Amino acid sequence: MADSWASRLEVKLGDKTISPITSISPTFTVPHTVLHSIESDNVGIIRQPFTVTFTMAIPAIATAVADLTEFALTGKEFDIAVVDKEGDDWAFKALKFRRCFVTSAAPSNIVVDGVPQANFNVTALDVGVEV
Repeated sequence: MADSWASRLEVKLGDKTISPITSISPTFTVPHTVLHSIESDNVGIIRQPFTVTFTMAIPAIATAVADLTEFALTGKEFDIAVVDKEGDDWAFKALKFRRCFVTSAAPSNIVVDGVPQANFNVTALDVGVEV
């Protein structure tokens, strides 16, 4: 199997791609509380709801940053997807962060060389993997 590296991260609104993603740093939190009883310690655990948050950087070009800033201000949800455009360089067809909400935004400085990046902190209410 040759690596084609044809996959990429992208921000999608419905079926429309509004921007590719330069980088993403996800954090998955699955809290557990240890359960004790009168007779014994550590008899089990109580699993609490998971949370998924991440920081993503996108190129500050076209209207993508303005669109995501508008989503932050209006509370509009969107999806993030790792999609296999062509080839077979991933073990799955898609990794989807659904029902995402921007919790904070940090536009970048203007740079002389290269494309400026804008950073967004995001919470996802649903995560799915398509194999």
